[in-house]
Amino acid sequence: MNRLKLEKQEAVVRALMEGCSVRAVERLTGTHRDTICRLTVRLGAACDRLHDETMRDLPCQRIEMDELWAFVRKKQRQVTAEDDPQQVGDAWCWIALDPDSKVVPAYRVGKRTGFDADSFVADLAGRLRNRVYLSADALGLYVEAVERGFGPNVDFAQVVKAYEAVPIGPGRYSPPRVTSVSKEAVVGSPDLVAATTSHSERLNLSVRTSLRRFTRLSLGFSKTFGGLRGAVSLFMAHYNLVRVHRSLRVTPAMAAGVTRRLWSVRDLVDYAAQTSGNEP
Repeated sequence: MNRLKLEKQEAVVRALMEGCSVRAVERLTGTHRDTICRLTVRLGAACDRLHDETMRDLPCQRIEMDELWAFVRKKQRQVTAEDDPQQVGDAWCWIALDPDSKVVPAYRVGKRTGFDADSFVADLAGRLRNRVYLSADALGLYVEAVERGFGPNVDFAQVVKAYEAVPIGPGRYSPPRVTSVSKEAVVGSPDLVAATTSHSERLNLSVRTSLRRFTRLSLGFSKTFGGLRGAVSLFMAHYNLVRVHRSLRVTPAMAAGVTRRLWSVRDLVDYAAQTSGNEP
């Protein structure tokens, strides 16, 4: 069986993390797009294992939660009765962020359902060492999910935003203007002054910039849920371990005390090769 050299795998990952589409990476590296997709899924699975191993007993004090929308194969309004609703249509990336260290302790790719909310919050709760100040948007699914995942051992507030009622028409590509923001304590005694989702929303921008699959109004959308999950897991490992945050001058994982060294893209590729075999 032909195998993709580690140097070529590294080049593919670097291009993907710079926001290139699969077909653009194919042209840049001379690697077939099917090989790139298989590589993304395999590296993503390895990065998911790496995340599960390293992101444990985190000393975070504050956490922000948010969801990032995408779609697989077709948008939700185009889904028909013949389609598998679990494999096509709207997809959501649930992300938790520590605004101090900038580390992402938990993430999940799935649907916007109670099951996904519960799974995401329970995974987050199991990775934290301390009682945290938890902030989220006004999504109602968070209330029961936090109650199940954290119990009373959390201070949780929701940030409720009201938007200007502007009809969606031709030529409008930006979200409506925020007219007011209110904060509501849900569990415990959260610091409402500090409650915010601004940092997690800024991370959403980084995801959309670095992952072509999340770029709006483009042809780079995901064709399978497996490909989307692999790409997100690869991005999160790169974000936590490889990319130096400009304000911190270290990686988020280093700032959170997860590791003392700066990882490289080659380290991620080598880890995947050692744990799952160097397949194309």
